[in-house]
Amino acid sequence: MPTDHTSAFWTVPPGAGELRTEALPALRAGEVRVRALYSGISRGTESLVFRGEVPASEYQRMRAPFQQGDFPGPVKYGYISVGIVEDGMGKQAAALRGRTVFCLHPHQQRYVVPADAVVPLPEGLPAARAVLAANMETAINAVWDAAPSVGDRIAVIGAGVVGTLVAWLCARIPGTQVSLIDIDPGRAAPAAALGLALRVPNAADCPQECDLVIHASGSASGLRSALAMAGFEATVVEMSWFGQQTVALPLGEAFHAKRLTLRSSQVGHLPPTRLPRWTYRRRMELALSLLVDHSLDALISGESDFAGLPELMPALATDGAGVLCHRIRYPGA
Repeated sequence: MPTDHTSAFWTVPPGAGELRTEALPALRAGEVRVRALYSGISRGTESLVFRGEVPASEYQRMRAPFQQGDFPGPVKYGYISVGIVEDGMGKQAAALRGRTVFCLHPHQQRYVVPADAVVPLPEGLPAARAVLAANMETAINAVWDAAPSVGDRIAVIGAGVVGTLVAWLCARIPGTQVSLIDIDPGRAAPAAALGLALRVPNAADCPQECDLVIHASGSASGLRSALAMAGFEATVVEMSWFGQQTVALPLGEAFHAKRLTLRSSQVGHLPPTRLPRWTYRRRMELALSLLVDHSLDALISGESDFAGLPELMPALATDGAGVLCHRIRYPGA
């Protein structure tokens, strides 16, 4: 393929995708050209986009940084790309030549972006593991929103990539008792690799009277379980995005008597307490630094070639059983 052209994955909802050849723009001052090594599929959000289930009210809020097209589609969507900077124009951009970087970019072989849109990987972080960066960033933001404290009894419901990362971060706080809960016993092995024990809902040893419950299962039943596990005056943090789905909750039972707080966490905005000191770039740099831990490789459950993405996405969007992070490999990786 000529260097002035590239190939990108486009979603043509509902439930179809294709690779399109696009012109690669010439570099301008302050820009870099990146050759992708790996990208990652955001299982929850990208599945909703692929199925055409983004509510019309959220078309603008759900736009990805380098998205092309509009919802419901055709749309070039995604935000997990790791690659090598081939070239850069200008002093700052040229200094990045040869660096391996992370970028919030859709699935595409080569692309041109502003130099400040890429974040170099820290020493010790392989490019193949860096596809977890967006998930780690989401988990960090959720922990900031949830504000766990020393000694808290914490339940995390949903042992997908984000839920497991949240539990992993919370378990590092001294004295915490963290329970990771999921209906799929197959999630026990990756959880154990991160030092976490998986519990099955409704089991006798499931926690009760928790100080904090974080829900990340993407299911209404999981959120109902979260309310049941919360103790008096506790907080339930909802990380799942249900798209167009309506969720029924038992707010007429003990919800009021227990004086529970139910709040959402979404990675698109920094928590108010962080805004005076933190930037999105600083948060991403933190996420990348935490990924140096090799045990996190357990969260990558499969890998496929970029050329097969149009055939892969329908399967992942409709039946993701057993899938955690699925990595996409590009030629030359």
